[in-house]
Amino acid sequence: QVQLVESGGGLVQAGGSLRLSCVASGSTFGLNVMGWYRRAPGKRRELVAYITSGDRVTYAESVKGRFTIDRDNAKNTVYLQMNSLKLEDTAVYYCSAQSVYRPGYDYWGQGTQVTVSS
Repeated sequence: QVQLVESGGGLVQAGGSLRLSCVASGSTFGLNVMGWYRRAPGKRRELVAYITSGDRVTYAESVKGRFTIDRDNAKNTVYLQMNSLKLEDTAVYYCSAQSVYRPGYDYWGQGTQVTVSS
């Protein structure tokens, strides 16, 4: 069993920055892929970025050049640095993770709200 807890969300003006953190606990030995998704009001959940245990990263086209994902395996933590925030980035951001011991199963955090104001 894995628990994920996000933090770092809040209210920020357009053009500003936020850094989200996600700390994994529990059975973390087998974690391989960790990532961030978001759900904006009235929209489906969408992938923002993910990173593998080998530090390969993938970004949604809408955030390339603005967001950076990284992880600290010693701390079982994944981060999302968000720069040049836009109004369209307003959403609840969710941390996700997969474990080699539960193939095909996605763990989810509770989410953290990011609100970008004009």
